[in-house]
Amino acid sequence: MIEGIKEINFGEHYKRMWPFVKPYWVRALLGILLCIPIGALDSVVALALKPYMDIVLVDKSEQSPAYIPVLIVAFTTVQGFLNYAATYLNTWVATKINHDLKRALFKKLLCLETSFYDRNNSGFIVQRFSTDADVSCNGLLDNLKVFISRLFSSISLICVLIYNSWQLSIIAIIVLVCALMPLASVKRRIKGVVVKNVIEGSKILTHYNETFAGNKTISSYNLQRRLYDKFDGNLRTMFKLMMKMIQKTAWMTPLMHVIVSVGIGGVIGYGSYLIVNGTISSGNFVSFITALVLLYTPIKGIGKNFNNVQVSFLAIERVIDILDMKSSIVDSPKAKKLQKIKKGIRFENVWFEYNEGVPVLKDINLDVKAGTTVAIVGNSGGGKTTLVNLLPRFYDVARGSISIDGTDIRNLTLESLRNDIAVVFQDNFLFSGTIRDNIVLGKEDATEAEIEKALKMAYLDDFVAGLENGLDTDIGERGTLLSGGQRQRLAIARAFVKNAPIVILDEATSALDNKAEAVVQKAIDNLMQDRTVFVIAHRLSTVQNADKIVVVNDGEIVEEGTHAELLSHEKGAYQALYNAQFKKKK
Repeated sequence: MIEGIKEINFGEHYKRMWPFVKPYWVRALLGILLCIPIGALDSVVALALKPYMDIVLVDKSEQSPAYIPVLIVAFTTVQGFLNYAATYLNTWVATKINHDLKRALFKKLLCLETSFYDRNNSGFIVQRFSTDADVSCNGLLDNLKVFISRLFSSISLICVLIYNSWQLSIIAIIVLVCALMPLASVKRRIKGVVVKNVIEGSKILTHYNETFAGNKTISSYNLQRRLYDKFDGNLRTMFKLMMKMIQKTAWMTPLMHVIVSVGIGGVIGYGSYLIVNGTISSGNFVSFITALVLLYTPIKGIGKNFNNVQVSFLAIERVIDILDMKSSIVDSPKAKKLQKIKKGIRFENVWFEYNEGVPVLKDINLDVKAGTTVAIVGNSGGGKTTLVNLLPRFYDVARGSISIDGTDIRNLTLESLRNDIAVVFQDNFLFSGTIRDNIVLGKEDATEAEIEKALKMAYLDDFVAGLENGLDTDIGERGTLLSGGQRQRLAIARAFVKNAPIVILDEATSALDNKAEAVVQKAIDNLMQDRTVFVIAHRLSTVQNADKIVVVNDGEIVEEGTHAELLSHEKGAYQALYNAQFKKKK
């Protein structure tokens, strides 16, 4: 599941994110540079008030400086246009970076080994591979724009303060520093809460995904209340985490209000003294107070923006953590392409374990000649599926080796190995789209003749011919518009089009009724012709004609031979399985 987030410094952030920023750095820089005049123009109003106050309100001159109101409107208009341009550029850049980041994360997701999906749920995938990309890019650039504009707004306003009164500026700057000091510890305080919130957020997403995929099971077992209670519990946990976040950060804004009010009070008190003494004019004082208010107002709310920036940085850390992940199933440096299988496949002293110290397969030795059919039978949970999952390297062996024509499969390229293996599962996954889309998965350039042959060999041709849109019929998400037998035959047709020399049939008919099984079994018999086939079967009637039957119990091969040979073994494991299924009760 989700691991703790490792500490990465800001320099490392920039270094790792630079490849994603580099293609757009000119626009990104322009968007940032536009924030400088946006912020700096905040000082215009405050600066213009000094001559206006001194000439009109103090001296009561009839010659009013009419240019001042016009100047304020003009500069504000320019500021508005610049703000629009900066927002447009930042959004453009953020979206581009976000999409490139999602491409990289999705590419990483596609290359991760099967065990990664065993360890993590769908909510984790969505949260870490999609949501974190949104938070890291959009949130960071939005708040970066705010920070830069406020930074240069602050610099320009501080210049106005110093211009009007260096004495009052000292008070204002000291108060400003005190107001910003609590921000230094924000990241440390919120990091643990953010990580926990990510975990709970992934659980919420998983609830939605499981409800969609398991709606029939939920209805048939009346699980609505139970699942609602779990969902409600996760929401309550998220609420507590949110309130904990507020407890850790929300006090900063009122504290800043208090500190700022102290600063304003001090400036008014000392400023009055300076006016009376003639050190500064009324215009200086009004201009100073205006600049001070303009400076302090955004500062009072900066805590929230700073929190958001820290959340974005933490999201970047999680993204980098994902990008740093390495799949354990990769091509070796000396990997070569798998050529035509001539001799066969050999399992030699194979051990495998999902959890360390708990072996699932123990010292498996098995020879399979090219072009033959091997049936793997045995008790439930004995390791049958695990055994065949090692061949396409869904997992790698812990000890021992699996070789094809004498070459360890770890020294073959994954692409060539898996191109030569077709798998028909018990519950085959069909993608949303049409029948055609799903049939040509293994061979996108398949001809119409190849597709028609596959449909015929899978006994799916009559069904497709009866559809209004034929091959272009939409089958719904995961093939929900097809029956179980139709989904299996579609998977078999997919394997026919792929035309791989090695076929794995993992309980391909166990979930079907007798009528559907009979049709699917005919399709399977066609698929098995002239190929090296591994058949995992619970129903022994489907494997009696196999060239070799292997009995796997508790992770070990306890028997192997033909159907007749194994039946001749008195009190053998296969004979016990056979009698349990076929021997009539007397």
